[in-house]
Amino acid sequence: MRAVKRIGWIAVLAACGLGRVAMAAETATPEEVISKVRAAASFLHNKGTSGYADFNNRDSNWVWKDSYVFVYDCRQDRMIAHPMRPDLVGKPIMQITDNSGKYIFKELCDAGNEPHGGWVEYAWSKPGAGALSRKISYALAADISFASGIQVSAGVYDELMTIPQLDAVLKKMSDPSRYQAL
Repeated sequence: MRAVKRIGWIAVLAACGLGRVAMAAETATPEEVISKVRAAASFLHNKGTSGYADFNNRDSNWVWKDSYVFVYDCRQDRMIAHPMRPDLVGKPIMQITDNSGKYIFKELCDAGNEPHGGWVEYAWSKPGAGALSRKISYALAADISFASGIQVSAGVYDELMTIPQLDAVLKKMSDPSRYQAL
């Protein structure tokens, strides 16, 4: 009987629009994505190539809410680590396109080489959803000894946010006087 009442309250909250608050808590923010990607690049800088394995684990700190950090090698054209798609690890990435024909990793590699990294929009499966969603990933080069071309990325699944809005968040977070890290 109690479970029925709880389900009833959830339905009431959803009907009032309050269910969106709970859903929002499950969605990664651009600030979280930038912070996680920067932390991942720093982690790999300190740990080196031995740190790659940490990014293949779904239960790691690199997987949160509806997002995750993945690691790839632009120079050698291969996926290094992906917690949600282990079938991609070790495989070539430059030929991967979304449904519109966009070469996802070519654009991620270009964006990641910008001084503060950059954003790329494409269609990708949202964890647990199965269907394709609009994903905007932040890419950043990782400075690792004896390995060049390594980048880390994570993304937000958002139908409304624009690249200029995300660039504004990135600009703010790249200026320490304007942003306190998470």
